[in-house]
Amino acid sequence: MSEATERTGQTTVTTAATAAADSAGTASGGVRAAYDRARAEGRAALVGYLPAGFPTCEGAIEAAKVMVDAGCDVIEIGLPYSDPMMDGPTIQDAVHQALVGGVRVADVFRTVEAVAATGVPPLVMTYWNPVDRYGVEAFARDLKSAGGAGLITPDLTPEEAGPWLEAAEAHDLDRVFLVALSSTDERIEKIVKVCRGFVYAASLMGVTGTRGTVDTGAPRLVERTRAAVARTGSGLPVGLGLGVSTGAQAAEVAGFADGVIVGSAFIRRLLDAPDLPTGLKDLRLLTAELAAGVRHPVVP
Repeated sequence: MSEATERTGQTTVTTAATAAADSAGTASGGVRAAYDRARAEGRAALVGYLPAGFPTCEGAIEAAKVMVDAGCDVIEIGLPYSDPMMDGPTIQDAVHQALVGGVRVADVFRTVEAVAATGVPPLVMTYWNPVDRYGVEAFARDLKSAGGAGLITPDLTPEEAGPWLEAAEAHDLDRVFLVALSSTDERIEKIVKVCRGFVYAASLMGVTGTRGTVDTGAPRLVERTRAAVARTGSGLPVGLGLGVSTGAQAAEVAGFADGVIVGSAFIRRLLDAPDLPTGLKDLRLLTAELAAGVRHPVVP
C-alpha cells in the first residue's frame, strides 16, 4: 500500500534527532508562544500548510524550510490520507501525488523533525483515521519524539476525543479543533474548552480552497470564538483558515484574527511550477507577500 496510514509506518526517532528537536522546541516555545510573539509585534501569526511527501518527501522538507525562512511562524504538516473529504481539489491533488509517491507516516515525522530543527513549531494536520490505525498513544509518543507541537484534527469531535486528549496531555502536545460558521455559541465554547495552542476558525462552509475575497462571516466567527475563549478564561488565540491567497487578504484577516492560516495557495505555487527550484522560488515570494500582509493589518 502507498497510503500513509499503513501501520508499518510507525517509527522510532533517533536519540540525536530527538535531542535536536527538543532543543528547537525549547527555543521556539511552541505554538502559543509563536502567536504571543506575533501579538507582541502588533501583528497576526502566519501559519502555513503543506502535506508531507509533496511534491516529494525531500521536496516537502525543502518547501517547509523555505516557508519558515520567508516568514511563516507555524508550519502545519499534512498527513496524506486517501479520503480527504474536507479538502478542496488543490489539496487533494497534492495529497494524491504524495500517496502515489509512497509517503509513509515515518516521512511525516521526518518532516516534523526537519521543521522543529528550524525553531518554528510544527503541527500535524490529519484526519482521525490514520492516527487511530497507527495507535493513538504511539502516534502521540512518536510525534513528540520528532519535535512536533501537536495535532490539528478537523474531523474529530470533542465527544470522541477522549483517547487523544489523554495522550496529548501525557506527551504535552497541543490539540487544535475546528469551529465553523455553522457552530452554535454553545458548541464553540465546548470546542474551545478542549483546545490547546490555538482555536482553528474555518471561515468558509464546505471544502478548503483559495477564494477571491475573504468570507463576510469570518469576522463574526472570530468574534464569537473570542467570546467563548473569554468565557473559558483560556486566553487562546484564534487562527482563521480557508481561502486566503494574497497579501491583501492576509492583511484583512490580520485585522481581526490572531493568526492567518494558508494552505491551498502555497500548494498551487508548487503544482503550477515546471520544476521544484521554480516552485520553491515562487513559494518564497508568496510567503514573503503573506508575511508582509500580516505585518500591515487592516483594522475593520
